[in-house]
Amino acid sequence: SPRGIRATVVSWRRVHNTMLPVMAKIGGIYVNSVLALTEAKSRGYDEALLMDLNGYVVEGSGENIFVVRGRKLYTPPVHQSILEGITRDTILRLSADLGIQAEEKPITREEIYTADEVFLVGTAAEVTPVVEVDGRPIGSGEPGPITTKIAEFYSNVVRGRVEKYLNWLTPVY
Repeated sequence: SPRGIRATVVSWRRVHNTMLPVMAKIGGIYVNSVLALTEAKSRGYDEALLMDLNGYVVEGSGENIFVVRGRKLYTPPVHQSILEGITRDTILRLSADLGIQAEEKPITREEIYTADEVFLVGTAAEVTPVVEVDGRPIGSGEPGPITTKIAEFYSNVVRGRVEKYLNWLTPVY
């Protein structure tokens, strides 16, 4: 939803890279995501946030996560058992174009709760603002200015409206 979604940190943990090759899109890992999303939905939320074995928030059920704190963007590093998403990489590259500093680092649950903005990215999600986590509003409780700026730029890029990135697109007839 353009107005943003409500998410919850679920009890299921993200499969660790010592258990399965998490960078691969393999069926077994989808079970992890389905269990997480089922728990979130059963508690009245739109989306699940998963923590790793060390208690860091690493992903949504099918998306990478970004946090905005003090006009800077943070996202978990690839070695934290996340899926190395194409959309995640795209957002890191586009944020640089927009002059938004981005850093890969582990993210605590507390950093999510106290973030200025949180958004999820993925092929289907594109850039989805998270306006509430575990019943707590994120920032103003509305999609924030940095999330909105990135979402609009991403939308223009993937729809062929930004000359610089036309080579990223494949026409489908």
